[in-house]
Amino acid sequence: MREFREFGHKMIDWVADYLESPERYSVLSTVKPNDIIDGLPAHGPEQGETIEHIFEDFERIILPGITHWNHPRFLAFFANTSSPPAILAELLATALNANGFIWKVSPAVTELEVVALRWLLHWFGLPRDWFGMILDTASTATLHGIAAARAAIAPETRDIGAPNDLVLYMSDQAHSSVEKGAMSLGIGRRNVRSIGTDSEFRMLPELLVDAIQKDREAGLRPFCVVATVGTTSTASIDPVPAIADVAEREGLWLHVDAAYAGSAAVVPEFRWILDGCERADSLVFNPHKWLMVPVDCSVFYCRRPDVLRHAFSLVPEILRTSDSGLNLMDYGIPLGRRFRALKLWFVLRYYGHEGLAQIIREQVAMTRDLRDRMAEDPRFEICAPAQLSVICFRQRGTDEANRLLLDAINGSGRFYLSSTLVGGRYILRIAIGNMFTSRATLEELWSLLDALVATME
Repeated sequence: MREFREFGHKMIDWVADYLESPERYSVLSTVKPNDIIDGLPAHGPEQGETIEHIFEDFERIILPGITHWNHPRFLAFFANTSSPPAILAELLATALNANGFIWKVSPAVTELEVVALRWLLHWFGLPRDWFGMILDTASTATLHGIAAARAAIAPETRDIGAPNDLVLYMSDQAHSSVEKGAMSLGIGRRNVRSIGTDSEFRMLPELLVDAIQKDREAGLRPFCVVATVGTTSTASIDPVPAIADVAEREGLWLHVDAAYAGSAAVVPEFRWILDGCERADSLVFNPHKWLMVPVDCSVFYCRRPDVLRHAFSLVPEILRTSDSGLNLMDYGIPLGRRFRALKLWFVLRYYGHEGLAQIIREQVAMTRDLRDRMAEDPRFEICAPAQLSVICFRQRGTDEANRLLLDAINGSGRFYLSSTLVGGRYILRIAIGNMFTSRATLEELWSLLDALVATME
């Protein structure tokens, strides 16, 4: 324990220094493939080593291979934050090493999860009686939503396997995890329909209706539609109320993927993004994307937990218990369950509803200001509505010019942006989500963009 105490203090100081001045690191790792592998021994040590020696190698070999997601200039994909209270909670959760697959083995693991997720339902304005649980990622949560949808229409699947006539619907902007879920569950990609979108990249409900009608006429069974609140490329928001109308009329399960944008609903004036979601059968959002909680923490809600339980519950004799507590293993694939609720609870308590709302509110305001500045500059064009904290833009000109611009930005080591294809065009993305990203950070980005574009003209 002496070594643990000594280096525990040193590592907390190291983390505090890291969070206070991440700018001393290049945001994007510059190592080449296999550099880390080649820098480490081919075989593990026969004898144990000191923490001091291990930490030296961490700084010398591992750290250069890290792209710093917890950096205020990380503006790629969906930026995020591992906040100080959550880091401390992770330390406690790791020390406790609780595995909450059934209530009895650690009641607090289960019941804190229930409480924290009810708090969020209240803050989001969603039905307070929804069942909720924490999973690792939205991909896993979406798979659970599709599995529940399948169980609702074809409960016999549990025993005889997947029928081959079930059809799932999503927009052409939906996350790839929807197709992966269909692949994993035996529905297959051929039974996934990609529904067209409007000029703002939102699913067109009339095309959904047409697709369902054609499939019914072909003797197939439509069973699930996935709406997205905050699409991966453009952060667009599908018209959930209209999609819910279709789902209810046609008897389809409605799953809502709000992985990125859902967190914004903690801001009262942004609660509109979840309009219609109270009618969903299942919904996912990721606190580890925009709620200051570190990876991994994905919240899955379900309005019909009895169906979810039918899809997944299988209790071997060794896990049978006479206790009346909630056994979360009955509602999903994982048996083992980390104490993820602890870091979420720490964050919710430390910042509070208004504290979290103010962080997101300010990030959206910063995003809109930068968007407006870019829209006024004739050298740039805004390629999708920037309603929240993502800007899709491009330099006017060729795709190749924009690729070169992105390479120059990321090659500077100062910022990390990502790209995507929308409507066949190559566009750049700025995603603001780290709590330490400031207006000064974005001013520096603008100065870099201005200088780089000037050299390319």
